[in-house]
Amino acid sequence: MKASVSYRLFNGLNITFLSLLSLICILPLVHVLALSFSNNSSAAAGLVKLWPVGFTTDAYRFILSKPAFLDSIVVTLQRVGLGTVVNLLLTLLVAYPLSKESSDFRFRTLYAWIFVFTILFNGGLIPWYMTIKWTGIMDTIWALILPGAVPVFNIILLLNFFRGLPKELDESASIDGGGHWTILWKIYVPLSTPALATITLFTIVWHWNSWFDGLILMKVPEHFPLSTYMQTILVHIDLTSMSGKDFEVLKDVSDRTAKASQIFLGALPIILAYPFLQRYFVKGIVLGSVKG
Repeated sequence: MKASVSYRLFNGLNITFLSLLSLICILPLVHVLALSFSNNSSAAAGLVKLWPVGFTTDAYRFILSKPAFLDSIVVTLQRVGLGTVVNLLLTLLVAYPLSKESSDFRFRTLYAWIFVFTILFNGGLIPWYMTIKWTGIMDTIWALILPGAVPVFNIILLLNFFRGLPKELDESASIDGGGHWTILWKIYVPLSTPALATITLFTIVWHWNSWFDGLILMKVPEHFPLSTYMQTILVHIDLTSMSGKDFEVLKDVSDRTAKASQIFLGALPIILAYPFLQRYFVKGIVLGSVKG
């Protein structure tokens, strides 16, 4: 059936608008990438647009030359790996009972509102810090994981997804003798791939980008995660620990090029991981938001 003129006009305008919107999102990242590979004078003069001017890798050499950089990568990988597992496990264990009806789980609504309350109100920075200090996990990897081990937003997203699954699945599993553990791990989890992929992406991004907690909970720079290390390398440069080679590199690196390389290195892993999760991400966030 031939499309009408109005439909083709609308479709063309829609494609044009979305293409422009995509460019608005992509071009800043392209500019940052070009800036990170440009020399000091070109960046300072504002000559860099979407292509490097005076191509150089000095900014990356300056950042990657530090042993602390490799240490921070190891810490971040540990945090992302352990943190994602802990977050997903606790999210599943909390979302499953909260997804039940009040007739199946008494005080279910009360518990749900307690979790929502923690989104709106918290004890503040000082009580948060003192609690972590008194538990004895300061300056350890667990100080970066346990304080945020229960992500309430992810719990709400997943429990709404669970509530959208057919109740007949629970009933048939119960008739066959399956308990709650069986229903959760053999029915709910396999059917929740889109929602779990969405939560996984949220969790990885949060752990990868978080820098403030590493700054105040880690006592030595060797224990800093990558985002914290990159934030401090330009703000608190230790000139006494630099060698002559470092100064040779630093004289050709401007604040703009160094920050651009920092931004791109920090965003690169997420950029690489997103295409593999994108097909689940959109479906998961929509289903988890509207069903319930």
